Amino acid sequence: MDSKMDTTHLLLVIKDKTDLYSLYMPFIINGGLFVPTTDEYEMGQEIVLKIKLLDEITETVISGKIIWKTPIHPQNFKIPGFGIQFNKDDNQGCLIKIENYLADFKQSSIPTNTM
Repeated sequence: MDSKMDTTHLLLVIKDKTDLYSLYMPFIINGGLFVPTTDEYEMGQEIVLKIKLLDEITETVISGKIIWKTPIHPQNFKIPGFGIQFNKDDNQGCLIKIENYLADFKQSSIPTNTM
């Protein structure tokens, strides 16, 4: 991995709680989100992600690095994309906001894009 890799800026629009649930990665230390995309990114690549959550007017900005990739043609028919692990100090407000939105989904059996 090249440590001088440019930081990439992306926008992720999440329209409802079911979509948020399917993208959230609670098992990741510091929290994380799955970003559906067919674009190629590198493991460890730094990402700045603007998130438009549900009906919020302003975008939430988080930063992190890619720690998970689902290829374009996976055998399990999952959606292609990558998982971003939130940076520890920068994103705690966003993590709390996401977990509050998903409080009703704690025991859900709805499949996600990551597991």
